[in-house]
Amino acid sequence: MTRLIIATAGLAGLAAAALYGSIANAEHAVPIPPPATDVPTSAHLQTAVLAGGCFWGMEAVFEHVKGVRSVTAGYDGGSQATASYADVSTEHTGHAEAVKIVYDPRIVSYGTLLHVYFSVAHDPTELDRQGPDSGPSYRSAIFPQTPAQKQVAMRYIAQLQQVHAFKRPIVTKIERGTFYPAEAYHQHFYDRHPDHPYIVTWDKPKVAAFRAAFPQLAV
Repeated sequence: MTRLIIATAGLAGLAAAALYGSIANAEHAVPIPPPATDVPTSAHLQTAVLAGGCFWGMEAVFEHVKGVRSVTAGYDGGSQATASYADVSTEHTGHAEAVKIVYDPRIVSYGTLLHVYFSVAHDPTELDRQGPDSGPSYRSAIFPQTPAQKQVAMRYIAQLQQVHAFKRPIVTKIERGTFYPAEAYHQHFYDRHPDHPYIVTWDKPKVAAFRAAFPQLAV
């Protein structure tokens, strides 16, 4: 996986990363409309599971969203038996790197999380890849936890397609699965390793873009 190359190559890895594409897109949020429909507000904490490339960056973005209580990096879309970094890295397990987001719907709605997800957390037009990373485990996928979440996600994708919010078609899949937490060393990687070359190159620009585009949501 590319991020392992960057991790071991140090500064040389930063130059290598440029070969996989520009980071310019990660520095700016795509201006898209919010979803026209949303999940009804609840007094209880809710859970969302989203996949969109390396879970380090996804986790970092959503940890900075007001109303989010916790974010866990993990795997979804495959079996528990192969829900490990070593197995998922083979790209034969069916998993996607994903994040489980526990949030307070009285502060931030599911639709708002999807707004952040589509506009800045990842590129929903990239098929089986994000930035320097490629393979099915980096696919764009939403794992609804309730029928209402599924309806909102499907309608939002259709809404964005209808208004041509992106220059290319959205490839985000709506999937079913079970979330399995990733290994401890993957959790809160952004906060624990702020100077890691991969974080500096790919994930800090995403967080900065989120803060610029959604100042009212940023913490």
